[in-house]
Amino acid sequence: MKQSASSVILVRPTGFGFDPETAASNDFQQQMTGIDVGALAAEEFDGLLEALRRCGVGISVLDPLDPKAPNAVFPNNWFSTQADGTLVLYPMCTPSRRAERDPDMARTLEREGFRTKEVKDFSGWEHQGSILEGTGSLVLDRKKRKAFACLSPRTTENALNTWCEQLGYTPIAFTATMDGRINGHPVYHTNVVMSIGEKFAVVCFDAMPYPADRQEVEEELAKSGKEIIAISIVQMYKYVGNMLELRGAPLDRSKRTLSRIERGAGSDQGDGSFTFLSETAFHALRPHQRIALERHTQLIPVPIPTIEAVGGGSIRCMLAENFLPVR
Repeated sequence: MKQSASSVILVRPTGFGFDPETAASNDFQQQMTGIDVGALAAEEFDGLLEALRRCGVGISVLDPLDPKAPNAVFPNNWFSTQADGTLVLYPMCTPSRRAERDPDMARTLEREGFRTKEVKDFSGWEHQGSILEGTGSLVLDRKKRKAFACLSPRTTENALNTWCEQLGYTPIAFTATMDGRINGHPVYHTNVVMSIGEKFAVVCFDAMPYPADRQEVEEELAKSGKEIIAISIVQMYKYVGNMLELRGAPLDRSKRTLSRIERGAGSDQGDGSFTFLSETAFHALRPHQRIALERHTQLIPVPIPTIEAVGGGSIRCMLAENFLPVR
């Protein structure tokens, strides 16, 4: 079982825009006026594709099932894949996001050249109020089979426990709020609070109001041998927790032109580990945090300010890892 994928699936933001339905549970979303949101989102999406290509990460780009879906650019919430060929479809919180889900996703991926063995369709849970929005709700330690999840309207405990029973993971549920207080508004997705790589974990413990939760999360990550990099709530708002490690081809810096940001962003490891994050998140990193991350991975910042502001999600949300075997 690999922790980090070497291939990803993305969905074009053809109908991208502010979604009042999801904004009810996502405090990161903002309305923006006086600009062409759709055109800017398309430009930012293409910039991410180019960054992935430069790093040798495999890419599959799909058109959305519903071309008007405002959040289709965040596909990791409604499906996930596993190396044994399993495709999982998830129960979504709002009707606007349920419209993104492709019931024939297995065929779609087979047309893209991948093999699916089994489809686990949990979408019916949403009619009983059991919600689990993919790898937005679940931050997985794949090697140790641990599923970290902060509970919210988009991540219910019964759905988490049932998913773990069926997929063979141990659930580690906790509370995380936008201000770190017990009565604060829940953070909508776990992948805003934390990210797990092959050798590191980025976590906002300050968002967890209960000391027991902080202790359990920290202990479980330490047992897995991760170097833990703590971030602040201010950094969480800058999407520092919403990064994703991927595997690609090692960079040969002597044969390509680096951007100003990349010249100061990459490690010297050259082992094919790349962690994608937004420019906003990259600039919010403190020097010691950047040094810690660069011991394990090369940081690849990508500018997506419109998608972050209007959609309330960042780089990790745009990337659905593809662990499926090639057909």
